[in-house]
Amino acid sequence: MIANKISLNPFKIALVLGAVAFFLALASIAGQLMFYMTGNKFYGLVLLFDIDAEHNIPTFFSMLLLLFAALLLSVITILERRRTASHVFHWAILSFGFLFMAIDEVVAIHERLVNPLRRLLSSGNLGVFNFAWVIPGIALVLVLALFFLKFWLRLPAKTRLTFLMAAAIYIGGCIGFELIGGHYAELNGIHNLAYSMLTTIEESLEMTGVISFIWGLLVYLADNHKEVQFRFNEFRGEAIPDGPHKA
Repeated sequence: MIANKISLNPFKIALVLGAVAFFLALASIAGQLMFYMTGNKFYGLVLLFDIDAEHNIPTFFSMLLLLFAALLLSVITILERRRTASHVFHWAILSFGFLFMAIDEVVAIHERLVNPLRRLLSSGNLGVFNFAWVIPGIALVLVLALFFLKFWLRLPAKTRLTFLMAAAIYIGGCIGFELIGGHYAELNGIHNLAYSMLTTIEESLEMTGVISFIWGLLVYLADNHKEVQFRFNEFRGEAIPDGPHKA
């Protein structure tokens, strides 16, 4: 076994991720402005950076953010279990939840609920619930808030505040602006610059929320597990968390 140290700076990592997200948001805005002014998609570059489109660079980056959060949550789950801390199950649930969100980012499972729910609810106007997946989405947020409340209250104050801020930003984007965008789309359609700007804000808030959460996880690791080492098996190439080692 060979012990290898990997140093992670929470602030620098969050700063780099934030810079990439900011660049992608600017590229999306620039592309939409050029498209609606000229009608030209510039050989697919507009769609490649459209933050609301599927299977492009922003989608891939968002998926990586969610996978990174799931990985950090898995590491925390293992470390917390080894020190027999309480609420290990909640950390594990969060890890699987973010893994599912990463998959959903690529295959858009939640968007497949829109048309069936519309037919179920009404044939008329739905207003802010035009994108009808937000209805079960809101219900799920409320259920999860109750489920994780005791877990959240037992977190350190700094982590508690960071997680709350990250959740507020993310939910404000994915549900709050989805409600606004749904109502606007019902009245004006989706093929216009104003709707594109609404979706840009929505997706940007989602990325910001996940980056804030990642920063909170990294700070939690730094504060509660001073030094995490990984043991690499030189024959199989397996990486196994070796638990906290105080310097």
